[in-house]
Amino acid sequence: MRIALSLSVYEHAAALIGVTPWEASRDAETCYRAHREAWELYRHFPVVVGIDIYNLEAEAYGCEVRRATGTGIPAITRPIVSSSAEAAELPALDPSAGRIPLMIGVGQRLAAELPEADVRIPVSGPFSVAQSVVGLTRLMEEVALAPREVAAMLQHLVDGQVRFARAVIEAGLGVAFFESAAAPPLLSPAQFRAIEAPALQRAMHEVGEIARAPIPCIIGGDTAPIVPELLATGTGFLICPAETDRERFLAETMGAPKVKVRVNLDPAVYTRGSSAEITSAIDEVVALAQTRPNVLLGTGAIPYETPPENLLAMKRYCEE
Repeated sequence: MRIALSLSVYEHAAALIGVTPWEASRDAETCYRAHREAWELYRHFPVVVGIDIYNLEAEAYGCEVRRATGTGIPAITRPIVSSSAEAAELPALDPSAGRIPLMIGVGQRLAAELPEADVRIPVSGPFSVAQSVVGLTRLMEEVALAPREVAAMLQHLVDGQVRFARAVIEAGLGVAFFESAAAPPLLSPAQFRAIEAPALQRAMHEVGEIARAPIPCIIGGDTAPIVPELLATGTGFLICPAETDRERFLAETMGAPKVKVRVNLDPAVYTRGSSAEITSAIDEVVALAQTRPNVLLGTGAIPYETPPENLLAMKRYCEE
């Protein structure tokens, strides 16, 4: 049985042209070359234009993205507000700020020159934006002590994310939603349902209406307990993370057979596993794929140093 392979290539694209993630993330030509080289090598789908994909919105709001040492991923290390209440007063995100126009421009060039590629721009979910602008420690304190304020702040941030997504769609590109900051166990399933789910579902429904198509919803973590809430976003594409209960996750999706589910491999398998370990891991997913339609094999964010030959071997095995 063949199975479609979906690779998540972000910082790994920089490695393919011998530059650091910082270099590929700050310069349009370098970012374009990195993602084009990745597509020419892997022919993967979708092509998500970005390196440090969770930093775009926070930087546009005013956060500083700091250069990492060596081949590390650039990071935001300091929040710009001290509470959810302050974040709720931020002006709605301006899609012309920061590196957002750079990434949209790279995406347009890739889409024009690679018409077979499914080119998408990463749009963060509201909790992931909040983690950067408020800071993780403060945000989690308020989740426990001031959940209503956090929920209101997330709804405010949704307005900016919808504006961002609209700009992407009007540029002729696709959108993929990324919200792993909200993943259990960082938020408990109960907290996810009460605080995060209403904002995420509203964001994805509004963006889906603009795009006139379901939007992929990418959330890592132990997500099997929150599958019903993820399906309620109206998404047409979910990931089953390596760190969750695969059987339970897939069982929870049986009522939505048209939704594609990408079952991710443990990164250790494709970064340093033997050929036998790689094929064995793929065979496990192939067996799971027989339990429901529309199952794909996937990866999480592929580490910078991952050997390309491992990914190519996975691709060949899936096709054969």
